Amino acid sequence: MSAEVESMAYTGDVPWHGLGVRVNPGASPQEMLRQAGLDWRVRKCPIYYGMGVPVSDKRVLIRETDGKQLDIVSKDWKPLQNHDALDFFQHFVDQGNMEMETAGSLYEGKIVWALAKITGRVFEAVKGDVVESYVLLSNPHQFGKSITVQSTSIRVVCQNTLNLALRRQAEHKVRVNHKTPFDPAQVRSALGVVHREFDWYEERAKYLATRRYAQANVCRYFVELFPSQRKDAGERGPEPLSSLASQTAEVLETQPGHEYGEGTYWQAFNAVTYVLDHHYGGSADKRMKSAWYGLNRTRKMRALELALQYADRDRKAA
Repeated sequence: MSAEVESMAYTGDVPWHGLGVRVNPGASPQEMLRQAGLDWRVRKCPIYYGMGVPVSDKRVLIRETDGKQLDIVSKDWKPLQNHDALDFFQHFVDQGNMEMETAGSLYEGKIVWALAKITGRVFEAVKGDVVESYVLLSNPHQFGKSITVQSTSIRVVCQNTLNLALRRQAEHKVRVNHKTPFDPAQVRSALGVVHREFDWYEERAKYLATRRYAQANVCRYFVELFPSQRKDAGERGPEPLSSLASQTAEVLETQPGHEYGEGTYWQAFNAVTYVLDHHYGGSADKRMKSAWYGLNRTRKMRALELALQYADRDRKAA
């Protein structure tokens, strides 16, 4: 499919990154697994050196379908098979609490993910501006990376995403390392953090939608968020806008959904997430990977934190 996204499937409308194979709504987790090309297993194999001498404490992790080498892992590293990872959602789907949305593979199988929408977990920052709650499970077939289950929100009007597990406190992400077997029941019992994250975001989104910005301050917001990389920036007067800050300023009043919370820090924050998800960073698959696992996910959380700071500052100055 591409250099970043190896395979993918989705239900409903074409996702914001435009990638994947469409499947019928209501797909089961295992149907999503098959349609997304994830119906394969990984296996640990011995490593030898010299004249066939085994390496005692290391194994090579391969994909059984094509022998693709995914990583070198420790001998006690416990893989989570894709089938078992997707089966995590079955309980919620059976209860009508979640609906499968997407699943896929990045970097030739090194990262497998599945995304499910939480039924009924929505809010409107401004009337008509709907934000939905999702659960993102990431299953890395890589040494040193943990299995994670975390909250992700999507603003429907423009399909902007925000990974809500980026807050620095460790309790806001369910994390399981590969040293112990993956216990779906134990992870499900810890999913209260997902609901708390979404509640936390709802409160702050609605607050931003009530705080109007001054034009000078919104420009400072973009400049502080995306500072110029020029060595002489700020030495000869006001700091010039970086390319990314300029793009964000340009879409402020034209982005999809700009009319919701117009003139507020909610509008300014969504201009940032819109540019990072839909325009900045080359191809759609690179932007998707960056939105969930790369630099853009931290940029967007920084944008939210900074928007809240500016909103508080303006409120106190009023």
